Amino acid sequence: MKLEFPKGLFVDRKVIERLLKISSCKVTVVESGSRALQYLGLDGEKSSVGFNDLKINLIMTDYSMSGMTGYELLKKIKESSAFREIPVVIMSSENILTRIDRCLEEGAEEYIIKPVKLSDVKRIKDVIMGGDGK
Repeated sequence: MKLEFPKGLFVDRKVIERLLKISSCKVTVVESGSRALQYLGLDGEKSSVGFNDLKINLIMTDYSMSGMTGYELLKKIKESSAFREIPVVIMSSENILTRIDRCLEEGAEEYIIKPVKLSDVKRIKDVIMGGDGK
């Protein structure tokens, strides 16, 4: 029996990468929203990996990025029939209620206020491991 660990796509977050690896998650990190779209094959170009090879259980992104916000990335992911069911978690150091509400209404699973703690990572891991099949 092969044990599968959650795999996530993380946009520009080395601390999150380390915390998730401690929690036995496989992690792929990209440095921007546009690179995330490219990796997922949602940029109109050919994906860097085959669609069938992408076994992503979670996408985490910062809200504030150069070129595109986490909200804009979230919208593109949720517009995709291939990825709309994957939970998206947005992180930000800014606790702006209207921004949080807008992201949650668009389909974000969680909105985490930084600094991200190991307890946040464990909570997210529990969501993707014991969730409703997303």
